[in-house]
Amino acid sequence: MSKKKSNVTALDLEPAQQLGPDTKAYFDKCQEKLGMIPNVLLAYAFDETKLKAFSALYNDLMLGDSGLSKLEREMIAVVVSSINACYYCLTAHGAAVRQLSGNPLLGEQMVMNYRAADLNARQTAMLDFAAKLTETPDKIIEKDRAALRDAGFTDRDIWDIGATVSFFNMSNRMAAATDMRPNDEYHAMAR
Repeated sequence: MSKKKSNVTALDLEPAQQLGPDTKAYFDKCQEKLGMIPNVLLAYAFDETKLKAFSALYNDLMLGDSGLSKLEREMIAVVVSSINACYYCLTAHGAAVRQLSGNPLLGEQMVMNYRAADLNARQTAMLDFAAKLTETPDKIIEKDRAALRDAGFTDRDIWDIGATVSFFNMSNRMAAATDMRPNDEYHAMAR
């Protein structure tokens, strides 16, 4: 017996409900830049307040000013999502790692087990911290933050790592709660 494939677009807005002009413009921009509207955004579209809050935090963490590169932030998303077995985020952010790194192999290694990837000391320290913060947050101690500082991260960078880890733990749980599925387009990106 096959499991019914859930599609976030099934959460379509009721015909009477209209998207505001800011949301329409945001969706148009996604369509133009990505060739799709990510299902995660469609999942939040039933409530524009929630969509705007989610999008603002995501955009700040993943695209805003930071001592972390965009690739490093995507790597964190993949490690957290791998631990949580989040199909949506592994597919979407694995594609982003492939694109940003220009290395399809790295994207696949990150999805399966970041420890198998050829990472530098900075990336390894960052991802070890992300994994520990996801798996056993109560076990984080000053020694863990010191290891990040030794790898060249500032206290602000540590904040950004923690915020990114936290965001994706929340996002993974929402994806599981709603049976969110990735857009098909992600599977073929940067291969």
